[in-house]
Amino acid sequence: QVRLVESGGGSVQTGGSLKLSCAASGYTATSYCWGWFRQIPGKEREGVAAIYTPTNSTYYGDSVKGRFTISRDNAKDTVYLQMNDLKPEDSATYYCAAGGGWACYTPLNPDEFRSWGPGSQVSVSS
Repeated sequence: QVRLVESGGGSVQTGGSLKLSCAASGYTATSYCWGWFRQIPGKEREGVAAIYTPTNSTYYGDSVKGRFTISRDNAKDTVYLQMNDLKPEDSATYYCAAGGGWACYTPLNPDEFRSWGPGSQVSVSS
């Protein structure tokens, strides 16, 4: 069972930056799809970004392309989401997720991911 814990959320003003981290443990396979999703109350969970290991191929939602960057540090077993030029509409609870390599065939679909972190809150004020 993969265990995930997010950190790095907080409050910033429009145009600011935050970097989320997701520490992973308990995984044994060499091929995984790691994703970041976000959700606000009353709305469906939205795919933000994903990365496939071992190729490090990356995928992004249209609303964050050019502003967010997903990366992974294999030595630290950590996945990052660098968020720049933040906007009020980026405010949400952000979740880290892990799935088998096949999850990256549809990398922004939360139904393909089996392990989830508890979430980290991001608030962007105007």
